[in-house]
Amino acid sequence: MITGASSGIGAALARHYARPGRRLTLTGRDRERLSRIAAACDAAGAETAALPCDVTQRAEMADAVLTADRIQALDLLIANAGISAGTGKAGGESPEQARRIFATNLDGVLNSVEPAIPLMTARGRGQIGLMASLAAFRGFPGAPAYCASKAAVRVYGEALRGHLAPSGIGVSVICPGYVKSPMTDVNTFPMPFLIEAERAAEIIAKGLARNRPRIAFPRRLYALVWLLAALPPALTDPLLRRLPEKA
Repeated sequence: MITGASSGIGAALARHYARPGRRLTLTGRDRERLSRIAAACDAAGAETAALPCDVTQRAEMADAVLTADRIQALDLLIANAGISAGTGKAGGESPEQARRIFATNLDGVLNSVEPAIPLMTARGRGQIGLMASLAAFRGFPGAPAYCASKAAVRVYGEALRGHLAPSGIGVSVICPGYVKSPMTDVNTFPMPFLIEAERAAEIIAKGLARNRPRIAFPRRLYALVWLLAALPPALTDPLLRRLPEKA
């Protein structure tokens, strides 16, 4: 099951996993785009169900997870759905924008994962992938709510991995850098080490197959943000304040 599968990394993951003998459940808010991705997956030989729904709606997501699991027991859930915005608009980041980001990126992950955990625990097997970001390692002034929401997902996933390991459930935190998608197409600033969504899907799928705790890429950008997070804020704040704001 992949949430946010109607575009970007989610759509690329759906296409990557689509093959004969595989059952996919795809969710997303855009019914038309989701149907097109599901049709492409069917054409590749997968048995695909498209469930239009909004990850911010707790009951709606619980129903979607239970529906997917009734059709075939969930082996892997990728909580991918997310949105991005920053301070680049007039007036900076509004309270409404900040709450909308948290509702999708954090509450949406919880709404997707929580219904699946008891099902997997009862079977003693399963795997969960949580979509965080390299922005989860350091707060960037141009995108406060986005960085904070992804940081929460990263730490939640790392803790959840240890908690669920005795139950036979694997948890991987996915931390991409810049990936070409509708989310990044709005950026007007240079995006170092930008990669295609298809390449990102390959890296993520390989990491999940190995049950890696953290799937962070590209490596050079990961090393840079790790260093920024490790250095004292007094040293990094002046530099980060000069970075462009996200729209």
